[in-house]
Amino acid sequence: MTVADAKKIADQKMQKSIETLKADLAKVRTGRAHTGILDHVMVEYYGNPTNLTQVANVTLVDARTIGVQPFEKKMVAVVEKAIRDADLGLNPSTQGEMIRVPTPPLTEERRKEMVKLVKSEAEDAKIAIRNIRRDANESLKKLLKEKACSEDDERRAQDEIQKLTDKAVLEVDKLVVEKEKEVLTV
Repeated sequence: MTVADAKKIADQKMQKSIETLKADLAKVRTGRAHTGILDHVMVEYYGNPTNLTQVANVTLVDARTIGVQPFEKKMVAVVEKAIRDADLGLNPSTQGEMIRVPTPPLTEERRKEMVKLVKSEAEDAKIAIRNIRRDANESLKKLLKEKACSEDDERRAQDEIQKLTDKAVLEVDKLVVEKEKEVLTV
């Protein structure tokens, strides 16, 4: 492993942490309907727990309603029950072969809880990024100990890894501000 490898690996892992945060934030419910909130709903399909998106087409009907259209007629009741039992605070209703899932408007108290959740997710991402920095710095120290790089190279690489860390943390903060604004918008 070289100094360049250590920096590259750290940068890739930090980007992965940011992508994970983006995915986690996408699941946080806002006042608007979002198909992502049904991503983790599991449906009993021929005796196997199956992801809802594999047995039904999930679309947005309007700003506050999600439409779920099972691929098979006999799955309508099963899918509706799975959504109701998923503990998402949603109350689906069936109209023919289409299941309409209205998303209730968030109360002020619930919005504040969502903001706390967003901040908690962000803090987890920052911790992950700092751990990546620590691991990268340890591998640089190991390279120095093995005389694979000079002290100057190690110091320079540590500074660059710190810059990568600062950039990643700034990105996390930016994502949090955007999501907070989205959650608090009525």
